[in-house]
Amino acid sequence: MTIIVSGTIGLSGLGGQAWAVLQYLLGFRALGHDVYYLEDCGRSSWVYVWETEEWTHELDYPAAYVHACLEPFGLGDRWIYRDNYRSLGMPLERFLGVCAHADLLLMRATPFWTWRPEYEQPRRRAFLDVDPGFTQIILANGDRGWLEGVAHAERRFTYGQHIGEPYCPAPDTGGPWLKTRPPVFLPEWPVVSGDGTCFTSVMRWQGYKEVTWNGAAYGQRDKEFPAYLDLPRRTSQKFLIAQMGAKPELLTGHGWEVALGEVVSRTPASYREFIGESRAEFSVPKNGYVKMRGGWFSDRSACYLASGRPVLIEDTGLGGWLPVGEGLLTFRNADEALAGVDAINADYSRHRQAARRIAEEHFATDQVLPKLIEEAMG
Repeated sequence: MTIIVSGTIGLSGLGGQAWAVLQYLLGFRALGHDVYYLEDCGRSSWVYVWETEEWTHELDYPAAYVHACLEPFGLGDRWIYRDNYRSLGMPLERFLGVCAHADLLLMRATPFWTWRPEYEQPRRRAFLDVDPGFTQIILANGDRGWLEGVAHAERRFTYGQHIGEPYCPAPDTGGPWLKTRPPVFLPEWPVVSGDGTCFTSVMRWQGYKEVTWNGAAYGQRDKEFPAYLDLPRRTSQKFLIAQMGAKPELLTGHGWEVALGEVVSRTPASYREFIGESRAEFSVPKNGYVKMRGGWFSDRSACYLASGRPVLIEDTGLGGWLPVGEGLLTFRNADEALAGVDAINADYSRHRQAARRIAEEHFATDQVLPKLIEEAMG
């Protein structure tokens, strides 16, 4: 099969977002498929330049980043970055030929804001929701761009394992939503030697605005994290947060070590190195994920697990579909978070082994992607 995967590598300019797409590209290729990467900015490319702290509408900067991320994996000639007027990467004529015989166009995270005739040519189109609950609320609240964009996909997938269940307050607008999991390409995420020192996380303090549904507000991490600000003062375990969007002193004043998220995640290599040097992940999800109980789990946490690094995460409804207790531990308040830290440190080797096992059994690309293809093409 020929598969086109779209994403936001150039738009974000961050290694974590690059890996989120690479897992699919590398996973599909390892299964024997012919893969290509597409990034379509619609009317105009509007990208933040991390080095100069300025914005640019030129395509050269984000396109160079896309190439730098994909070329080391043998994908340097299999991508295109485009807007309404210009494209960089593979020649447009060649890309149009790929569309003409493609089997699947997989739109990850965001729909296309400009729908082009060539996107009608692949045999199937699928949309992948990586922001479960928020996506469905945006659709239910009538956002025209999202409604029209998602409508182009014949199949819709979500990372929210409980979307549509009676106990999940998020609507299921835009469905039916097929359930899938964030894949990790294990050959590029081997178990890392050494024990690491810090419990770490890579997080954006506030990525988007909160959303409202049925009178309830669902916010970002700035609404959820304050409940855990004093955690480092209550234990000898060190915590390091690579964050974006908050003043560092907000965290350092409570005992957290802080790194710049845009530096840690500047490239796929630096992002992977940061995770590998961690002792475990400490993850506080978005407030909306916790309140909606939709079963969200991040592609970043899957990378920690694959590296043999345990994950300690505030519960989003994971117990119903993931093994919790060894390698992956959940908490609902600061006291339970501290108990999780102690449990991991008390038998670290066992939790490391369990973490990798969970990655192999639940998130490996050869476990996740064949089912996604079957359901997308069915």
